Amino acid sequence: MGMSNITRGGPGGTHRPGVGGKSIATAKRHRNSRLARRGGVKRISAGIYEETRSVLRKRLELVLKTCVAYTEYRKAKTVTVHDVIHCLRFLGTPIYGFDPDTHDARKSKTDRIHYTAAPAHI
Repeated sequence: MGMSNITRGGPGGTHRPGVGGKSIATAKRHRNSRLARRGGVKRISAGIYEETRSVLRKRLELVLKTCVAYTEYRKAKTVTVHDVIHCLRFLGTPIYGFDPDTHDARKSKTDRIHYTAAPAHI
């Protein structure tokens, strides 16, 4: 008997495509349900997964279009962090910690105290 193209190296022997493991749809549903559980949701309807996916896709498209508009205005080809910050602020959902208005200069990396182990002779 000849070997078919569905064999796989190693001790597993043959590999049957589509058998075992999680499908991509199951993995995506798990991500959605995990987010919902963190939000306090107890039970999730089956139709919510496609709805969530479509809403997230629309939001991402809106953010990307606005980011590209900022990038084209600068006559650049690369979207920067500042483009995303300005885009999110424009859309009404600012991201904190990156914005110069909310940045605390007192908490810079150079001012942090680094604790080291005590010398061995003490």
